[in-house]
Amino acid sequence: MKVINSGDTAFVLVSAALVMVMTPGLAFFYGGLVRRKNFLAIMMQSFISMGVVTVLWVAIGYSLAFSGNVGGVIGNLSWVFLRNVGAKPGPWAPHIPALAHFIFQEMFAIITPALITGAFADRVHFKSYLKFLVAWSLLVYVPLVHWIWGGGFLAKWGVLDFAGGLVVHTSAGFAALASVWVVGARRLAPGETVVPHNVAFVGLGTGLLWFGWFGFNGGSALAANGIAAQAFVNTDIAASVAMCAWTAISWWRSTKPSVVGAFTGAVAGLACITPCAGYVPTWAAFVIGLLAGCVCYLAVEFRNHMKWDDALDVWAAHGVGGLLGSILLGVFAYLAVNAAGQNGLAAGNAAFFGKQVAASLLVGAYAFAVTWLILKILNRFEPVRVPDDIEQVGLDTEMEERQAYDA
Repeated sequence: MKVINSGDTAFVLVSAALVMVMTPGLAFFYGGLVRRKNFLAIMMQSFISMGVVTVLWVAIGYSLAFSGNVGGVIGNLSWVFLRNVGAKPGPWAPHIPALAHFIFQEMFAIITPALITGAFADRVHFKSYLKFLVAWSLLVYVPLVHWIWGGGFLAKWGVLDFAGGLVVHTSAGFAALASVWVVGARRLAPGETVVPHNVAFVGLGTGLLWFGWFGFNGGSALAANGIAAQAFVNTDIAASVAMCAWTAISWWRSTKPSVVGAFTGAVAGLACITPCAGYVPTWAAFVIGLLAGCVCYLAVEFRNHMKWDDALDVWAAHGVGGLLGSILLGVFAYLAVNAAGQNGLAAGNAAFFGKQVAASLLVGAYAFAVTWLILKILNRFEPVRVPDDIEQVGLDTEMEERQAYDA
């Protein structure tokens, strides 16, 4: 018999609220990184996801992700408009109300497509983004949730993802890369440079993201227990170590520490620990954070070398970070940490490691390919990219014919 636990319920609801804070945090993080003429536009792209994706998630998204199982690929329509989702426990969380599980998962669905916007910042029509937001949520995010968290074929195969290294970060990061390839690079006026317009906002956004990430990872235990505590601790350690590693590398290479680099390193560490948080021991979080800071920094350097105009390094921080973390989960997972998990390569289980590698490559390829198709199809009907004159003036004028600042 399923009995609701009030402590677990309170913990998950608070965690959902923490994850909600991450989307405004992302708006400030991205908003500070873009030029001031695009500040309102990038913030609106994050905030509108809170509205549009909520409607989608209530109407059909949650049902397709978590109700039933059609061929291991997608759910069914049993829970459309939250039918049969109420105060009683559901199948995915036996000690909390089904609505608590719904709202927690909704916050993940909101922030994931918003992450992609940093890649094509400064150059996409708002109306095109709205169409992309709907299509991507239904064609990429919802199926991936079902595959891994909703009882789909990857879950049955034994693939793990504690809080979204595959579902959220790998999918968003490789979708971001596809969007850059389709939309193209920004066109700068002679002598124009691209630098963050407000580093203080980047710091504020980083703080809100880091704060919210405790709910993102800790809440994914879906109970106030030792696994949640392990996820909390691992989250903080990995972010801290990655921030230090990124700062050290950038300081060594440029002779000065980079403030924005430190912030980006922390986010990379958070993305990398996300799939592992509730499955790996504390010492592994140090290693994962160190690798995240180093590898994601190298990914930025590689992206610069390839001249991919991923404006805010979504692919390097989230895509590479999420992919790396999902693979490292296959190395450092221990059943002694979480009996619902697996032993990884370090504990002698090479088969699980192989599954994590294969699933990571599959999710990255799927997100990239479907994103590329969505944008190509949208472009057949109307240009996704704004005209050059609007790009030069700034997207804020397309939004409201106003700027974020009076002077």
